[in-house]
Order: sequence, then C-alpha cells, then structure tokens
Amino acid sequence: MSQEKDEIVLRGLKENNLKNIDLNLPKEKIIVFTGLSGSGKSSVVFDTLATESRRQMTLNYPAYVRYQMPRYERPQADLMQNLSPVIVVEQRPAGGNSRSTVGTYMDIDPLIRLLFSRIGQPAIGTANDFSSQSSFGRCPECGGFGEVITPDVDKLVDFDKSLREYAVQFKPLSPSGWQGNWMMTCGLFDPDKPIRDYSEEDRRLLLYGPREGERAYAPFHTKNGPQNAEWDGLLPRFTRVYINRDISKLKQVSQEDVLAVSTHSLCPTCLGSGLNPQVLECKINGLNIAEYDHLELPEILEELEKVKDPMGESIARQAIPYVKQLIGMGLGYLSLSRKMGTLSGGEAQRVKIARQLGNSLNNLTYIFDEPSAGLHPEEVTMLIRMLKRIKAQHNTVIVIEHNLSVIRAADEIVEMGPGAGSAGGRVVYQGDLGGLKNSPTANALGHPIKINKNPRDPRDYFKIRKAKNNNLKNVDADIPQNVLVAVCGVSGSGKSSLILEAFMEKYPESITVGQGGIGISSRSTMATYMGIMDDIRAAFAKETGQPAGLFSFNSLGACPVCKGKGVLTPEVAFADPVTIPCEACGGTRYSGEALSYRYQGKNIIEILELTIDEAADYFKQQKILKRVFTLKDVGLGYLTLGQTTSSLSGGEIQRLKLASQLQKQGQIYLLDEPSLGLHAEDDEKLLDVFQSLVDRGNSVIIIEHNLDFIAASDWVIELGPGGGKQGGQILFEGTPEDMLNAETVTADWMRDGTSRILNQ
Repeated sequence: MSQEKDEIVLRGLKENNLKNIDLNLPKEKIIVFTGLSGSGKSSVVFDTLATESRRQMTLNYPAYVRYQMPRYERPQADLMQNLSPVIVVEQRPAGGNSRSTVGTYMDIDPLIRLLFSRIGQPAIGTANDFSSQSSFGRCPECGGFGEVITPDVDKLVDFDKSLREYAVQFKPLSPSGWQGNWMMTCGLFDPDKPIRDYSEEDRRLLLYGPREGERAYAPFHTKNGPQNAEWDGLLPRFTRVYINRDISKLKQVSQEDVLAVSTHSLCPTCLGSGLNPQVLECKINGLNIAEYDHLELPEILEELEKVKDPMGESIARQAIPYVKQLIGMGLGYLSLSRKMGTLSGGEAQRVKIARQLGNSLNNLTYIFDEPSAGLHPEEVTMLIRMLKRIKAQHNTVIVIEHNLSVIRAADEIVEMGPGAGSAGGRVVYQGDLGGLKNSPTANALGHPIKINKNPRDPRDYFKIRKAKNNNLKNVDADIPQNVLVAVCGVSGSGKSSLILEAFMEKYPESITVGQGGIGISSRSTMATYMGIMDDIRAAFAKETGQPAGLFSFNSLGACPVCKGKGVLTPEVAFADPVTIPCEACGGTRYSGEALSYRYQGKNIIEILELTIDEAADYFKQQKILKRVFTLKDVGLGYLTLGQTTSSLSGGEIQRLKLASQLQKQGQIYLLDEPSLGLHAEDDEKLLDVFQSLVDRGNSVIIIEHNLDFIAASDWVIELGPGGGKQGGQILFEGTPEDMLNAETVTADWMRDGTSRILNQ
C-alpha cells in the first residue's frame, strides 16, 4: 500500500498505553487526532511519530555532532516508514528568559535595531548600541531592566521580632546564614530584643549603618577567634550584595526571593525602556526605538511601510513579513516589547506558529498540540485557514485537537479511545467526517449547546471599580458571589487583566488555578502530588514497625541497583540511548526488603498500582479518601496512584491542579481556561465539579472560550470588542439566556451552537 500512496506507515505501536496499534496516515492532508484526555493521542503523535522522525534526522550528522545534539530513544514500535522531517509546535511556554519578548522571539528586534543604526537621526553607531543589554545601550541607572529596585524595609524586617526570632525575613541575612549570625554576635545589637524596642540610634545603625564619616567595628567570630570587620547597615548590604550584582551565580537565593522583599518603580531616567537616554534621542519619523517597541503590530507595520530610504527600505522589507504573520494569527494587539512569559498558552502557541510560517520548505510534517487553545470561536476560523495554507504548500498537518470546528475541517480524523489510561490506547475510528458515528466525538459533534435556563440568584456581588490594568478602560464590574461566572471575549480583550489582576488585587484570598505547569518529574507521582503518599507510608510503618522511609523509592526503600528510577540507561557512547527496565527490581523502583512488607494484604507496589477508583474502595482513612474522591470528582479515576506526573497530558495536569485545591469551602476559585485539553465528554464531568463547588458555598469564576461552559454558567461577562487597545470594555453582563439576544461576537456563536448538528 505504501508504494501506491504516499503515506506514513506505523505498525505495532506500544508506547505508554498504546495497544499494539497500526496506522496509515496520508500525506499532504490535515489529520486531526481526537479522543478523551489520556486516550493515547500524544503517545502516537509526539512519543512515536515525532520522536522517531527527530531520531532519524540526527542520523544524518557525523557522530561527534550527534553527541552534542538532543538524543532520542527509538520508540516502542515494530515498523515506522515514510516519515517526513517534523516541525513540532507544542503548548510548552516559549522563551524561558525573563527578558525574552515577542520581538526577540520572532527575530524582529535585531532588524529594528539595524534599521535605527542605519537611518535613525541623530546617528548613534552600531545596531548593538540600541540594545539594553549592551554596555553603551543600557540605562546607567537601572542597568537595562527598566525598573529601579530598592529594598522595602517593611518587607525585609518584622519589627515585632528579635534578630534571634528571625526579624530579618530574608534567609541569607537571617540566623540560618552566616551574615545573620554575625549580626547577633558582633556586639552592636541585642539579639533578643524586638527591633521595635531598640533605641532610635541603634535601630538606625542596624538598618542604615553608621553615619557619614563614622565607622562601626563589628568583629566576626570564627573558630580562629574574632576577625576585624565593619558593619555597613542591613539595607546598604542588601543593595550591594543582592541588587547590584548578578545573583544568578548565587546558590542560596533567586531573583524572586530578592524581589519579594523589594519595591520596584519605573526608572526615571529611561522611563522603563532600559535604554541609555542618548539612544532614545535617535528617531525615525519622530519615533525612538522604545516607542517603536510599544506600538501595536498594525501600527509598527504602518511605520515600516513608510520607510523609503533605500538602505532602510531593504531592512524594513525583511521585518514586514514577520509582523504580518503575527497579525495574520490574530495577534495584532500585541507589541514587540510584550514579554513572552506574560502571554497566555494560546497566545504563545500562535507566536510559535507565526515563527514557523516564515520558512518556504515543503514536504514537512507539521504537528500542532491543540492550536485552538486560548482562541475565541471567532478566531478558530483564522486558525483553520492557516492550517489549510500550510497543507497547500505540500505539507502534512497533524493536529491534536478537541475543538469541534477544527475536527470538522479535517481531511482525516483519528479518534483514540475508547476510554482513557489503561482503557484507551486503541483506534476507535479513522476516516473522514461523514463516517464518524457512535463515538464520544461523534456524539459531541451532534450535540447542541445547552443553555442554563435556571441560573442561581446571586445574594451579593464582588465589586471592581475603575480598573485600569493593562488595556482595561476604567472598568466597573459587579461579579455575583456564590454562583458560576464565565468571563469571555476575544484574545487580548482584557479577561485576564480583569480577573487575574484587578480582581486578585481586590480579593487576594482567591484561589487561582492557571495554565502553568506543576513542576513535574519522573519521581513525582499522583500520590505524592496530592499529599497521599506520606499517609500511605505512615500506615505501612504503623502496621510493620519499620521506618516510613523504607516505603519510599526516593529514600531507604530504593532499589540499590537503579537507585529508585526503575530503569537503567547504559552508556552506549555515540549510539542512540537505550532505556531498559531494571532487572533487580523489575522496574518497580523498590528494594526486595521494601516489597516484603504488606499492609491490608498488599505490598507498596500493589497499592501504587491501584487506580484512583480502586483506591476509593480500598482505603479507610478519611484523610486519604477525601483526596482520592477529589481526583474522582475531576474525572481522573482511571489513573493509578503511582502514575508519574511527567506522563500526564495537558488536560490531566489542569484537572490534577484543580483537584489539589478542591478540599476547601467558602472560597473564591479563579480558573484560567479549565477546559484546555479536554474532550467534550470530559467537559461535562468538569462542569459537574464546578456546580458542586458552587452548591457547597463557593464562588467559581472561569475565563473561558468554550461555549458549553459559558452556556452552563449562571452569569456571563464579555469583554471586547477587540484585543489590545480595541478591547478593555465590558460588552455584556447577564445570564446565558439573556446573551442569546445580545449583539456580541460570542452571542453570535452561542446562537449558532444551540442548533448545531453533525456535519454542519
């Protein structure tokens, strides 16, 4: 068959939960993989197809080059043929550097700096001089950060405590560090007196050091006796040691630790640009480079198209396609200076897509992980056009997706299932849309949106007044308490600014469940993340009289051969890595001694192999059961207690984070796109969790694009009408039923969705 058609041939796939499946995937088509969360989509697309393509690509390089490149282990499969080079666009955050911006990530900033160095007036010098990271270009006051950071004495010092009681609330300067110990033993300060009770002179000496022209001798005591030293003051020392130096080279403290006890204010010299004032004097058509960076993308496109100087025009022409690609992805409201770390998951993914659209290669396989994430239904049509454009350039497009509009646009649909985890890993259906019948996805495609016609009546309101965060335009909002509230609107309309910033500032006690990761590792399991593992080990210890550490593969119970990893990776020099199960423990990670002890008839491995559903029937301890039932509530009952968090899908991680917060009542929950990564069938389970939360007296506010979630809520707030400067206003407030009569973009899609049918 592979000789008759140009197809990707996959046989005997066994990665993770895949059940020895076979697939033929046609090239130069849009292929959508769908199915329940945990059904095996990522195992086929990422862990098998993408990994093998990358592995084979690296074989083209000499051995010494391959050794410097990422090394991929051959996936568990019998046959993988006709693979193309892959370009993978995942949901992982883009640009880990805190200084990384849209302009630097898209490689537009170097072109803008080059443009200013060639035609800006008055002329400055080289392109590098226009960077806040160059010695000439950086602002002399703030060092290029755009902010002046100073220690905040009220955050740094608890005046009601003594030095010995950790009055200094910064670990390196507390009694646990040598500097804190020096303060207590140098003889200048009473270590047991609250700082508030110090005389004004002593308090001033502690905080600010000796007066100008004076010196304060403070012997530093060592095992060799006292050493001469001088006291310089807590705040001057903090500034010198932790602000005016590169703390990335220090092991005991991070930048976040320093910022937590500091105040940040806009640098008065560079006004936040981080640039030398001389650089800011250089302009093109009346704008300096900092002003260029803060223009929205359509505005910067207009400025670039104005450049007519022959040398400048050739540079501008190189930057214009990148800017147009971002605008074409619906990101026109962004600026080049927007930090990559502040983008939502959907925005970051679209910036990555825009970056890839610039190449003219074809016969590639593009793999997208839920590209509709973070997109309003109105923007999904733009995404579909982009996918079709990539296909038209003779490329294969493989998409993992739950969005029904994207599924309808596919040339080929592969549904995985029938369930999740051990109940998944099979191909439920492969073919075109017309043949999709009697499956979770088919049911979802033919299922009209259900409007909540009996919303709860609010008893009181959270009040937000004159919010100006980011693009919000003096927004006033009355958000009902103790109901389910959905906040919607196009990308960049101000949803996160209203809820995750303005609301959080007014109600800081709120519990936020966002899109970020959970610090996953191969040694972190469902049981450890949920705080159940300590109780399980304690139960074993009580039953057997052995130390609790014996029942941890990170401690005394670790297999002595693999050190608790469960696998061995032998050194194979220049060959591809090979991971084999540890023969000593059979991959269990535990020593023979640890496995010899039992609790209620099971050893520690047999307990970790219990699914969440089975654990609910096995355990009797209320503390364990309470947490197990929260995992069942969010639809994760099919996972085992010992499943590693590194093996979870994006949707599973989102629900795991939610489950870890569900054990409270009378709370305010703020959820950022909780439907991310969920199949429509999983949506209903999560909605049941939210309704149950509200019934127990909690307030639940969700930022959502998913029309099923919006329709099921008690109250809807829509922001817009556009993104960036065109957004920041409330367009609608009311019940889902009221929304059917509104004139907003979400209301249009809601009306359309209430009557959708299969093959629409």
